[in-house]
Amino acid sequence: MIFDTQEQKIYHARLMSARIVINTHDFVRFTRSLHGKITFDECTRLKDYLADNQGSIEYKMNGILDKNNNPILQIIIKGVINLFCQRCLGELVHTLNLKSTLFLAENKKELSYLDKDESVEGILASSDLDIIELIEDEIILSLPISPRHRENDCSAKELTNSYAVEKKHPFATLLKLKKLH
Repeated sequence: MIFDTQEQKIYHARLMSARIVINTHDFVRFTRSLHGKITFDECTRLKDYLADNQGSIEYKMNGILDKNNNPILQIIIKGVINLFCQRCLGELVHTLNLKSTLFLAENKKELSYLDKDESVEGILASSDLDIIELIEDEIILSLPISPRHRENDCSAKELTNSYAVEKKHPFATLLKLKKLH
C-alpha cells in the first residue's frame, strides 16, 4: 500500500485478514485519504469477468464533506483489465478510468431517499467498510453488459466471412443429383 506525503492527512486502515477496512465516519470526519494498488487475486468476485488475472488496479479514495456538510467518499480507479469479447470469446483489453462520488447515508431510510435520485450514488455508512469490496463493486457496475471488440477488430468477423464463402445453396447437392439422372 502506498501512502500520501506527510503534509496530507493519512488514514491508516486496519488490516483484517489482508483486507483493508475503514470506519467511514472517521475517514470523512478527519478528511482522510487512502490509495494503493490491488491485484486481481484480491478481487474474488471480479475474477468471474476477467480473461486472466494479469495486472493490478490503482485506486485513490478521499473522505470529504460537500458544500452542504454531507459526508462523501470520492473514489478514483484506474487500470487495464482483460475481459472476454462476447462475439469471438477472445481477449478484450478494457481500460478503467472511474471516478465515483458516494454519499454516506446514516441509515436505510436515508439511503432509500438517496436511491430515488438517479444522479446520486449512496452507500450506508459503516464502521467496517471493506475497501476492496467497494472497489470491486464500482468496477463490476462499470463493466459493459456485453463487452465486444470493435466490428473491424473482432476475429468473429473473420469466422463469419469464411463461413459465408463456404456457404452453398441448400439444394445444390440435389441439383447435382438431378443432372446425373
